[in-house]
Amino acid sequence: MRRARLVPVASRRGAPSPGGAVVDVRVTDGRVVEVGPRLAAGGEELDADGRWLVPGLWDQHVHSSQWARSFTRIDLTTARSAADAVETVRAAVAARPPAPGALVEGYGFRDALWPDLPTTTALDRAAPGVAVVLVSGDVHCGWLSTAAMRQLRVAPRDGLVREHEWFDVLAAIGRLPQSDDDGLRAAMAAAASRGVVGVADMEFAANHRVWPERVAAGLDALRVRTGVYTDDLDDVLAAGLRTGDPLPGGRGLLTMGPVKVISDGALNTRTAFCHEPYTAVGADAGAGAGHGEQTVPPAELRELMHRAAGAGLATAVHAIGDAAVTIVLDAYEATGARGTVEHAQLVAAADVPRFASLGVAASVQPAHLLDDRDLVEAAWPGRAERTFPLRHLLDAGTELRFGSDAPVAPLDPWLAMAAAVTRTADERPAWTPAQCLTPAEALAASTDGWGTVAPGHPGDLVLLDADPLAPGADLRTTPVAATLLAGRPTHTTL
Repeated sequence: MRRARLVPVASRRGAPSPGGAVVDVRVTDGRVVEVGPRLAAGGEELDADGRWLVPGLWDQHVHSSQWARSFTRIDLTTARSAADAVETVRAAVAARPPAPGALVEGYGFRDALWPDLPTTTALDRAAPGVAVVLVSGDVHCGWLSTAAMRQLRVAPRDGLVREHEWFDVLAAIGRLPQSDDDGLRAAMAAAASRGVVGVADMEFAANHRVWPERVAAGLDALRVRTGVYTDDLDDVLAAGLRTGDPLPGGRGLLTMGPVKVISDGALNTRTAFCHEPYTAVGADAGAGAGHGEQTVPPAELRELMHRAAGAGLATAVHAIGDAAVTIVLDAYEATGARGTVEHAQLVAAADVPRFASLGVAASVQPAHLLDDRDLVEAAWPGRAERTFPLRHLLDAGTELRFGSDAPVAPLDPWLAMAAAVTRTADERPAWTPAQCLTPAEALAASTDGWGTVAPGHPGDLVLLDADPLAPGADLRTTPVAATLLAGRPTHTTL
């Protein structure tokens, strides 16, 4: 690569190396081997023409099949009531009548503040006899028609299916004879167009088995770390896989990831486990009562983490409510396991310094705050300053790892960075501005720990048409000119 301008990026090990210099970069066998001015010619060349160069970007939390299907599901993200969502479904089914027995899938509804309840009866009236499955925006509950309940063997009810029962439904859908390849190919191309070179896949599947098959089928535009849930843990242990091991058949793109555990619920579903009770909101006021759900008992969580640590597997433990975060940190302290707290949305003040002292990273999704700010103020009043506490965590020495939880938020690291920096997506001022990060800090949380491009780095590189750290730069619209994976272009506008 000729004439690239280095952007200074802090690494996991410390402050950023200097940037600003215009250099050539040589990639050999998938790794950066030389960085400097006017390197000797050799091999294929890409002229950066003074564009800005950063390490490849990572999304540390996605659900690959859910993400792929979001490209073909009915979009319910703008629905402001159950009636609004039902009408969207009715219109979609009328426009494209499904084949007998086919599932009609929708995604993205957020019912917590709706003035009316999502009911099975309403779906049945809108699409008589059609198997409709609607996935909530936080993926922690689903809204099914009677035909879908019958087909997926869900106990009848006139309302939502939540948490573990719902995750079983998602797993059942994933086992149906259908291919996600077309949606996944589109999703991967979209990710590459935003500079993404790798993801951590937390899908409810045997990801260590699924991904080598996908790579063999040509789905090779990203690196993937494959998470595993307890249902498939024995298979991983029998295969002798440890976190960081390359997966057979992965062509150097696939590595074993962490054991994923979902320890509590989510805010929209009002099941995130909190020290203080929720305030009742929306039409379903009863769902706002209580403290949420700790879905994995503390003793069971400790046992699972101890088992994972003994097998050389890191853990990625979902904890959104502050009580759940406390329990998870206690488990890390008791077991000596290594890994992350996934989401860490609401954190008690006393727990903030514990992340760094225990060596636990906070794997967070800043774009969620754009969707959740109004619901936080309604359901968690007085707790906003402890919600998405990015500044407090970083200042306490915590390693931040950014992601999207796609499809919960779009897989766009620049959107995540912008949310962390501005904490607003509209004309309103920043929400809890004391928790804002700088653009440089947000970028450092998005590069998988790699700092300013240097010899020894992976050949995973992103060329930008604008300096993301320039004063007044709009991170959300950062233009990506080219994305290289191990030196191979996966996206280019050049």
